[in-house]
Amino acid sequence: MRNSLRAIWRLLTAPFRFITWIARTFARWLAVISGEIRSLITEDVEDEALPDTLAKTMENPAGLLEHLDALRKHLTRAVIFMAITTAFAFTYTRQAIDYLARPIGGIGKLTPIEVTEPVGVFMRVALLMGFALALPYIAFELWLFAAPGLHRRSRFTGLLAIPLVVLFFLAGMAFAYFAMLPTALPFLLNFLGMNPQIRPSSYITFVTGLMFWIGVAFEFPLVIYVLAAIGFVNHKMLIDQWRFAVVIIAVLAAAITPTVDPVNMSLVMAPMIVLYFISIGLAYIARQRR
Repeated sequence: MRNSLRAIWRLLTAPFRFITWIARTFARWLAVISGEIRSLITEDVEDEALPDTLAKTMENPAGLLEHLDALRKHLTRAVIFMAITTAFAFTYTRQAIDYLARPIGGIGKLTPIEVTEPVGVFMRVALLMGFALALPYIAFELWLFAAPGLHRRSRFTGLLAIPLVVLFFLAGMAFAYFAMLPTALPFLLNFLGMNPQIRPSSYITFVTGLMFWIGVAFEFPLVIYVLAAIGFVNHKMLIDQWRFAVVIIAVLAAAITPTVDPVNMSLVMAPMIVLYFISIGLAYIARQRR
């Protein structure tokens, strides 16, 4: 009888114990994060030239294991947080799919063929939404990994750049949805005067892939700023190599662009070229700060 009552009591209190476990885990996580931030704000690193650091690393490759373990820890936390945001995105994925299908007339215009096709579409959109929601924290974890090797001033600069990472990525996604899709879809759907039946998997893969990679491309100025801040590139190098950069941008635009016509390719190239010249200004600022 006593065992039965104990089992019933554990069953009734299981939700409360689960909530308590989540709260304690979250509190420990906050304590760890706050401790890392506090140490990064108060401590500083010795100024050492990058070639000297690379030479020491080549002499003692085992020293990389500590950094690789730290990277694993930060990536694990980022993946867990992304899993949480993806689960949260399930609530609004149906509305997001309908919004993505508006350029072709709504979700009713999509015709699934395979039994599991709607599930795959649902998961793909939820994953993209989860990544967009988790992007600030992912960037924050990458900052936590890189900050111990930076000076205090650079740490604050990197921390303030996290909102820019999110802003540039969302700007790229918005550009792909509002500028590229209205131009690319009529060309694709009306090519040769055919009337295609649009499958959800092909359409959502096309739209989400385009939005994701354009969002990634919009991060280019921030990447250049970081490379200039650590001395790998400088603004003079970028100015001298602008013609070569335009060729590379054209190749990337051809790979990202969903169509083969020059109009859509130009829609991708134009903002990427503008971003390249913006990155030259950011590289100059980073050089001055160094």
